[in-house]
Amino acid sequence: MTDEKLQDDIGVAVTTDVSPEVKGLRDKFGDQLLSVVMGLDCEVVTLARESIADACHFLKNEQGYEQMMDLCGVDNSELPGWSDASPRFEVVYNLLSISRNKRIRIKVGANERDLVDSVTEVWPTANWFEREAFDMYGIIFNNHPDLRRLLTDYGFEGYPLRKDFPMMGRVEMFFDEAQWRCVYRPNKLEERILIERTWPGVDRG
Repeated sequence: MTDEKLQDDIGVAVTTDVSPEVKGLRDKFGDQLLSVVMGLDCEVVTLARESIADACHFLKNEQGYEQMMDLCGVDNSELPGWSDASPRFEVVYNLLSISRNKRIRIKVGANERDLVDSVTEVWPTANWFEREAFDMYGIIFNNHPDLRRLLTDYGFEGYPLRKDFPMMGRVEMFFDEAQWRCVYRPNKLEERILIERTWPGVDRG
């Protein structure tokens, strides 16, 4: 896939001065590599969701990215310019090569019921990171060894970091002395928004 073809297909300019890792991804995965941009600290590569596990194996075993430093979810539903035609969520993988002292960031898109292949077989540390993304966003990781909630209660409903989740929550928990256990009741607090949410540069002239 040439730089010109990438720019024509997705409207993202990709310079010829890309790292050997990105060139290797492009040669191996072809059209599965959707975009490459230079972030503040490293290259950011967006891949097709179906190729993430194979790409991570490639980056670890052939490109020397021994560690996955972080995995997180992103809800794009309130991002300016986002539309229903685009995936609502992103899964972001921050990788580190200790031997080369380099970092790379990989992204894949997913909707609510899409399955994202787990990368726990590549980096076991992904186990709890993926559980957190499942708990907070509802992103489903295929072939995960133990995909359960991690930060919220077992009976918790909803996904707290989704943009449409109420900031005050839907229920409140308290300890009932009579029943001698924690119980839930509907949240009666009123949500107060004192400052409108803005995006940098939108209202600054």
